[in-house]
Amino acid sequence: MSTLDHFTRLERCLAGEPVDRIPVALWRHFPVDDQSPDGLAAAIIAFQDTYDFDLIKVTPASSYCLHDWGVTDRWEGDPEGTRTYIHHPIQNPEDWDRLPLLDPQRGALGDMLRTLHLLKKYYGSKVPILQTIFSPLAQAKNLAGEDRLILHLRTAPDALHAGLKRITETTLTFVEALKGIGIDGIFFAVQHARFSVLSASEFREFGRAYDLNILDAVRDFWLNIGHIHGENIMFEQIRGYPVQVLNWHDQQTPPSLKEALEQVPVAVCGGLSQWSTMALGTPEDVRREASKAIQETQGRRFILGTGCVLPIITPHGNIRAAREAAAAI
Repeated sequence: MSTLDHFTRLERCLAGEPVDRIPVALWRHFPVDDQSPDGLAAAIIAFQDTYDFDLIKVTPASSYCLHDWGVTDRWEGDPEGTRTYIHHPIQNPEDWDRLPLLDPQRGALGDMLRTLHLLKKYYGSKVPILQTIFSPLAQAKNLAGEDRLILHLRTAPDALHAGLKRITETTLTFVEALKGIGIDGIFFAVQHARFSVLSASEFREFGRAYDLNILDAVRDFWLNIGHIHGENIMFEQIRGYPVQVLNWHDQQTPPSLKEALEQVPVAVCGGLSQWSTMALGTPEDVRREASKAIQETQGRRFILGTGCVLPIITPHGNIRAAREAAAAI
């Protein structure tokens, strides 16, 4: 089989057809650089041009969609590249109903669109580009703080629903703006589909119901990835989401890649441990883990990646090893 371009390789992967090599998708945060459109675009381009992944998952700071609602955060050296929230604008239940609808062309959302314009201008149709979208409940968590969010969910549910509706409406207008840029999909990050955080019924009411509104709006995209964050996940709640790929911390929490492929018709992305293997292991560890994942999935409907972001301390040689291991089929 001749060498395929990124688009064709991924299209065949999604269809369960043979590919010339396993698609590879790894992504990371770019602290400090992620505070300006030009800085983030330049960092992503340098990363992609070094490793030539099969898709670009744009990873801004999680606060990009929240700054215009008044959050404050700062970079404090987290090895995953995430920023620390130091001010949450939601303090009381009545604050949820005060959230204004945001204009996606202005402020921090407008900056994010500029980053995407720069990436699209540079890459054209050479590589698929996906924008990270946080679920409404995940956005609410960063607006209020995790503990306060759960408190309001259980003691002031109507107030929280009012906030989630505002967040969802703003996100939908941002999604419409994305369509005008010509990107290929979204990376939809779900953070509360975990039994250690919510009950299944709580997640259905406050998470899934709003998630499906967002996902319905991105059906025009051909490459949407659903990400289930954390351990003890509610896979059965997410497996029917209308996405083309599912990604979760498969090396830390069930189901396994093989088990998931038996339950869903979509592709799966994973196989590599972000910390014990990619950040702290050796190239041989990476090759061994990648080979196991390829055997487990038989290389069908499978994208080699990690369950979440690469730590920013990940050695160059380990990233190279993952990229090279994907060709060993």
